[in-house]
Amino acid sequence: MSNFQQELKLTADKVNAFLKSYFKNQSADNKLYEAMEYGLFSGGKMIRSYLVQSACKIFDIDEKKYIPIAAAVECVHSYSLIHDDLPSMDNDDFRRGKESTHKAYGEYTAILAGSSLLTLAFEMISDPKFEIEEDIKVKIIHALSSSSGHLGIAGGQFFDLSLKKSEVDKETIIDMQNKKTGALMGFCTEVAPLLSHKNELAKTFRDLGIKIGLLFQIADDFLDKYGKSETLGKPTQQDESKGKNTLIVHLGEEKTKALIADLKSEITNQLSSFSQTDELLNCINFIIERKN
Repeated sequence: MSNFQQELKLTADKVNAFLKSYFKNQSADNKLYEAMEYGLFSGGKMIRSYLVQSACKIFDIDEKKYIPIAAAVECVHSYSLIHDDLPSMDNDDFRRGKESTHKAYGEYTAILAGSSLLTLAFEMISDPKFEIEEDIKVKIIHALSSSSGHLGIAGGQFFDLSLKKSEVDKETIIDMQNKKTGALMGFCTEVAPLLSHKNELAKTFRDLGIKIGLLFQIADDFLDKYGKSETLGKPTQQDESKGKNTLIVHLGEEKTKALIADLKSEITNQLSSFSQTDELLNCINFIIERKN
């Protein structure tokens, strides 16, 4: 395990500890609660939590202020994955080496589990025990709401499912992926200047996160094309069989790789005027080079 992977795991352990403690107080003896736990604690790398942490390090923000927000992000992300896997959407039976939530618990339970995780995210941030300034809470809740709904994850998934190939160009695909994947990652980096009362930098860091999200999605598309099912924990070569609109299909592999290089260069340049950026830059390299 590389040093970065060890750091990633340490962050994931901290966020999972917070989530498990929070869930313990939410305990309910029914299948819905089980399905929520099943979808949330699914063994993911929790890169989004690490993005929250690495952005907050740039602004010297205390851990107790960002771990609950990272936990909320993981709830939103898990909701999106549970719903994405549904038969009416991407129709995937496996996620991270185990059955998708709808396969393990049934379709209606999976829908309700995803919806419950989405609302739980906002409960975590608005919790009176989470002691940050109320005006900052409102800004964070607004930013997370925007990244989760029709202008973010939900809107991106809608376009991914509904766009016909005849309607697609490079800009449309990027817009779709910026919503589906980039919006939540944009929130992950935007939250740092919001917590530090530097609202003038919020858009800059949101845009950085959206670019990181596009890199993440392109890397995912390459993994689907060339990765191994046993490494990814799910079937590969699904994008082509399902007729997905990807940049690899539209631009070809060489131009897509050139876009990766351009995005990385843009992000590096934007971060050059800030200090303590090593964690965030290491995360970007990991996203591009990862094997699962």
